[in-house]
Parts: sequence; structure tokens; C-alpha cells
Amino acid sequence: MRALLFCLIGLMTVSPELAWAQAKPPAKAAPNASEVRYFTAIDGLMDGNADVVLKETRQGKTVTAAVLDVCYPVAKGSDRKDRFVANLAINGQTLTGTTQSLGDKQPVTIRLVRKPTGDSFEFRGQISVGQAMTEVASTDNSDLSEKEFQDNQTTDDGITATPKDFTEVSPESVGVRVKLDAALDFLKSLKGQELQVALSSLSVSCDAMRAGEQTIHINIDPERSAALIAKAKSSPGVVAAGWTSGVVEMDRTIRFAAADWRDGDKLNRDKLAAAISGVLAKTLAAKASASAWDAMTGKLKLTLKRPSQVFPALGLTETVEVTALVAPDKPGPTDRLMLWIDSPAISTADETSGPKLNLAEETSLDEEGELTDDNGSVEALAREFKGQRWDGDKNAWK
Repeated sequence: MRALLFCLIGLMTVSPELAWAQAKPPAKAAPNASEVRYFTAIDGLMDGNADVVLKETRQGKTVTAAVLDVCYPVAKGSDRKDRFVANLAINGQTLTGTTQSLGDKQPVTIRLVRKPTGDSFEFRGQISVGQAMTEVASTDNSDLSEKEFQDNQTTDDGITATPKDFTEVSPESVGVRVKLDAALDFLKSLKGQELQVALSSLSVSCDAMRAGEQTIHINIDPERSAALIAKAKSSPGVVAAGWTSGVVEMDRTIRFAAADWRDGDKLNRDKLAAAISGVLAKTLAAKASASAWDAMTGKLKLTLKRPSQVFPALGLTETVEVTALVAPDKPGPTDRLMLWIDSPAISTADETSGPKLNLAEETSLDEEGELTDDNGSVEALAREFKGQRWDGDKNAWK
């Protein structure tokens, strides 16, 4: 008994902090800690087309601050957006505020009643923009934490400033991210240049409005894409510029030595067109009809013709169109080229002399699938150019 008592005294003497740690009660979270929560949908606004973010700051269950951010089409069916951001006054369950829209400067009035309903919330009231008033009756709304909200906001415009090669981005496709207040001047600077601006990238999305930056997508001849990117980077308001995804699909692409297909540092486009057209004429059982290089995008359009087998006695003609792109296999100096060809597009017409039989082509899903059958054209091109095909399983040239 005495030995046991001495052992206990020894333990307490040697490790008093251990005894204190065991006796110390666990720390408790502050009961009224400030917390930010988000709602990312309120039904019914602008015919259901509004993109809504309601940010609340809470002390426990009490809302101490709220900001309503609404992005919406300026008219029904319009691609152009406007947006307003309002700090709301809080009076019990009632949220009110006034502001004006950022684009069209329309007056905005907000009156909402926020009511918890179990684990969710409902909002009722009115929001007026200009002369248009929307009745709000939104139920079963769930809120998000700050982390959940930020995770959902992560977007990737796919711009790669310095890709190691053109296997994940396309050599003719350029993306430029520019601040909204500089976008107009940047677009004006592109006027008169041999390039194409994607119409869809001119529409400013709600995400772009909130970020204050817009991404412009441009198609350009691969031989001039690096120069365009370098120039864009020095333009006022440009945040990022580089290559993005485009037309090139790796399973329809070959890579081959460049030496025999260049005159100095320029592509020998006549020689390339003749070689590609010759291969396709054999694989597609057709006769080469025309070829043309697009000065803006650098794409090659080949046209071939062959007798239609639909009703041979009528002597109908099938026109086969194939688009191709030849470019370096990576930015900067390289001794390799890559060749991509699109799936053939086939149309049928009566090209006989005299009166014509007018045909209406009704494309079905099955027929669309048939257009991808190129009779082994990619493999035949790989043999002709002594090139490599892409191994999708290993993500490498084979």
C-alpha cells in the first residue's frame, strides 16, 4: 500500500502538466462567432433567368449584414447582361435596399422577407428594376459556407501561356483575358487583322461581370499565333494571353518530320495540299476538285467529288469536303509538324447537264455518325507522311 502511494506521488511530481492537461476542460467555440453564408438561387427572378448571389453575415442565427448580387438578361432572350449589387438593410426578417444597375443605370428597389423553414429558407417580396417588378416567392433554399461557395466559383478559361506542345491546346486557337473596361479598345485593335473572333466570346457572362474580366477567343493561322499572343500581352488591360483548346482532336492528328514540307521557315502549302488531297482521293474513292488555304485561320479546305451510289442511274454526284490544319507540333523552334483532318462532310446534288433533280437532304443521327467514316484516311496519311499517331491511353506519340 505504501509503495503504491509513493508511485502516485512520484508521477504527480514528475508530470504535473500531464495531470493538468487531463483535468483541463475542452475549448468551446464562441457561441456568437461571425459567419458568412451564401444563397446562390432565388426562384422566379427575370423569368427564372437571373443569376443570384445573396451573401449574409450572421452572428449566431441573427443576420447582421446582407448583400444581394443579381445578374440578368437586359431583355427576354437577350445575350446581353446587366447586374446590380445592393447592400440590404435588415429589420427583423425584412431585407430592403435600393441601388441602380451597373450597365443601364436602371433604378432598383428590393423588399424581401426571409423566413427560416426547418433546414431551409424561403424568400417572399418584390424586386423592381426600372419599370419592371418581379414578385418573389422562393421556397426550400439551402445556404452554403464560404468554402463551399468559393469552391463553386473556381473557373478555368483554359488559357495556357507556355504549353510544352500542342497536344492539350490547339495551335490556331488563342485566348485573351482582358479587363472589362479595356475589352472594347482591345477588340477595336483587332479590326482589319487576318483573324476571326468567336462571336460567342463577345457576350459578357455573369461570371465575367463579377470577375471584371472577359475572355476573348480568337482563331488565327498557327504561323502567326505566337506573334498575336506576344502583342496581346502588351496591350492595356490584358491579364493573360495564350493558346486554348480548338479544332485539333488528337485521335485525328499525325506528327511528322518538317524538313521536306518547308521552304525556309514557311510551309510549302502547295506541296502539302497536293499530298493530302492525293491520299484522300484514294481512301475516299473520289477525285480532287479544289483546295484552298484560309488566310485567317490557316486551315486547308479540300473538295473532292465522286459518283453517288444512292440511285446510280440518276448520275448524282457526292461532294466530299474535308478541313485540315498543318502546324508546328509545339511553340517555338521545332523540326516536327502536326496534321489534323476533320471528319468528311458529304453532300449530294444533281450535277448532270440539262434539268436538275432538286434534292433535300434530311440528316438523321445515324447519317451524322456515317460522316465520321473516312475509310482509314488518318492512318493512310500517317503512312504517306511517315508520321506518328497519338496513343490516347499513354498520352504520347507512338
